[in-house]
Amino acid sequence: MHYLDKFIFGIYPYIVLTIFVVGCLVRFEREQYSWKSDSSQILYRGQLRFGNICFHIGILGLFFGHLFGLLTPIWVWDTLGVTHSAKQIFAMMAGGIMGSICLVGILILIHRRFVSARILANSTWRDKLLLVWLLLTLLLGLSTIFVSAQHTDGHEMVQLMTWVQHTITFQGDAVAYIMNASPIFKFHLFMGMTVFAIFPFTRLVHVFSGFAMVSYVTRRWQLVRPRS
Repeated sequence: MHYLDKFIFGIYPYIVLTIFVVGCLVRFEREQYSWKSDSSQILYRGQLRFGNICFHIGILGLFFGHLFGLLTPIWVWDTLGVTHSAKQIFAMMAGGIMGSICLVGILILIHRRFVSARILANSTWRDKLLLVWLLLTLLLGLSTIFVSAQHTDGHEMVQLMTWVQHTITFQGDAVAYIMNASPIFKFHLFMGMTVFAIFPFTRLVHVFSGFAMVSYVTRRWQLVRPRS
């Protein structure tokens, strides 16, 4: 188990990062036409708006919550006077709310994808894999709340934060901080990292196009007139 932990949490993150960066660059260079979300609205509009809104609100909340929660140095929280226990309880509450919203959304999207004959006929195996993989990752993440509730001292949370921060700063002792973590956390982390490995090969690449849409806020008005 020690060697498996060393590979998954010491080597695998860098393999994922390489696949993510190189894969996105190659796809953008060679398959720009596929760089889209492939909306299924034209095939079947039912439940799309509510499911889509819930999914995106939840997934964005979880993403930025993980981003700031795990990457903010521990000394910053200590300086602000936020105890490890308080941070863990807040993370559990926020994660539970955003995770539940996301779960509702993804269940609706999965139902549309697999029940509607028109959408199913136009779905690729990558579309199906992505939704199922995100669902399993989300369920594992929600399961960690019940594990964390058994000990709210924040110790395991600090260990996970240290592992993440040491991994992204290429410190060789990162694996040591996750060796004793709960298997639920380890499975969740593995599933979450793998999302970035399959990212370049799925419709998730449209996330980058979404960031580009910020320019729409400041662009000049476009006046469109009907033909006389």
